[in-house]
Amino acid sequence: MKYLHTMIRVSDIAATLRFFELLGLEEARRADSEKGRFTLVFLAAPGDEDAQVELTYNWPAEDGGAPEQYGGGRNFGHLAYAVDDIYESCRRLSDGGVTINRPPRDGHMAFVRSPDGISVELLQKGERKEPAEPWASMENVGTW
Repeated sequence: MKYLHTMIRVSDIAATLRFFELLGLEEARRADSEKGRFTLVFLAAPGDEDAQVELTYNWPAEDGGAPEQYGGGRNFGHLAYAVDDIYESCRRLSDGGVTINRPPRDGHMAFVRSPDGISVELLQKGERKEPAEPWASMENVGTW
């Protein structure tokens, strides 16, 4: 058995791609289906192309009706990524307009959410970093 990918449905492919690019993922491949009216975009961390996230974007109805909307279910849980420097990763995301829902106060773990509310856990690779400001005194924001 081999892990292939995790699929998440997205309502704004451009915003979601921007989020995951800020996170450090890169587009591995893309497929558009005219007949099925959807786009699939596969993303992976550089050097870890076997573990992918599939973004599924269902196109708006041909009749001009409202596009599908997706609510997050807690039964999904979250995606998790090890990062080389949790503080730098959170700074880059924050500078890009992403809310850090659970700041890395402990130098080890943080949570953010994609534009569609998908929870993403960031874990410091290797040893936990010493607590540092501004992260050490930040409060949680929203849910994660």
